[in-house]
Amino acid sequence: MREPIHLGLIGDNIAKSQSPRLHRLAGAQNGRRVIYDQLVPAERGLPFDALFDWVRDTGYRGVNVTYPYKERAVAKVRIDDPLVRGIGAVNTVLFDEGGPHGFNTDYSGFIAAYRRVRGAALPGPVLMIGAGGVGKAVAFGLVALGLTEIRIADRDLPKAQALAGALSAARPGLTAQAGTEAAIMAAGVSGIINCTPVGMVGYEGTPLPREDLAAGQWVFDAVYTPVETRFLQDAGAAGLQVISGYELFFGQGVDAWGLFTGLPLDEARMRRELAEGKDVT
Repeated sequence: MREPIHLGLIGDNIAKSQSPRLHRLAGAQNGRRVIYDQLVPAERGLPFDALFDWVRDTGYRGVNVTYPYKERAVAKVRIDDPLVRGIGAVNTVLFDEGGPHGFNTDYSGFIAAYRRVRGAALPGPVLMIGAGGVGKAVAFGLVALGLTEIRIADRDLPKAQALAGALSAARPGLTAQAGTEAAIMAAGVSGIINCTPVGMVGYEGTPLPREDLAAGQWVFDAVYTPVETRFLQDAGAAGLQVISGYELFFGQGVDAWGLFTGLPLDEARMRRELAEGKDVT
């Protein structure tokens, strides 16, 4: 009998994550048992670096990394893809002979989520709230989608400025500005993106008041627990096109599964089984 595929998720506030179920179901499609652990540093009594080292040395095939550790994970892995080095954040780690190797499936997952809803439509001017790990991946994804103007709002102004500079270097001619007041920066944008944890279970609220959404055309929320955040509800009520964080979750999970195992996945079946609440032990 083949050994189980041992995976995990390192992050804070991850009790509601659907990643364990997605990967267990992916294993079941291939006749493989998956053990997928939720690894919260504080609950394990270890700082992130020590927990990462323990996972690396304990037989895991790979781990996903989520808030707030995606940028810290960069120092723990080998990154072969210059794009991922440019993003400066890692959400997927593979432990292999030359590893640990770092990848960013938030980047590819966001592109897939955007195209699923908006097709070939250009992003237009975008306000992105949050310049952390997922924000970096989404911003580089926007560049790949034809972005020409971005405004990055973050309470940590130097972090927002650094991301604006990195994007400008990646796409000459891109207009990129940074600031701390999202409401002020929202005027005249087409897309509004939340890449903060605001709206997540445990971080209730919205990153932008409803009245500041009205002039936009589309929104994306990186939060997917809950799927219908207040931010997305407000945007939908205002008539904006909505891209759910669930689509990013699904896309990054599918891509991570491929990196972890190289095994195929029936995506339509996966969507159906996740929606039905199916799980395996």
